[in-house]
Amino acid sequence: MVIYLEEAVERKRHERGTLTITDLREAVMEGALLRLRPKLMTVSTIVAGLLPIFWSNRVGSEVIRPLATPVLGGMLSSLAHVLIVTPIIFMWLRERELRRNQAAVAALQPAQGLQPFPSSL
Repeated sequence: MVIYLEEAVERKRHERGTLTITDLREAVMEGALLRLRPKLMTVSTIVAGLLPIFWSNRVGSEVIRPLATPVLGGMLSSLAHVLIVTPIIFMWLRERELRRNQAAVAALQPAQGLQPFPSSL
């Protein structure tokens, strides 16, 4: 997910030249949407494969069911983490970095309206 987010931010930066917070949010949404389908397909395939284990009442199911439970829980929690938590943390960190860079640029720019001292004095 982070690779998709990084690539989307770089594309947006390349398009606009500079990156604003609004551009960053758009790029994060684009990157997350690109990763949505592959992640949903992976999780749905694994969940579909595990559901018969949970419904089974045959011999051995009492041993396999407790082994499959953490796998199912892990897949569902990874879905939430990758699709929600990771983009939020990525955007939060990048916004902090952007604000810090904007403040540094603003501090380096000379005050408007002030003329430097003439060198001939």
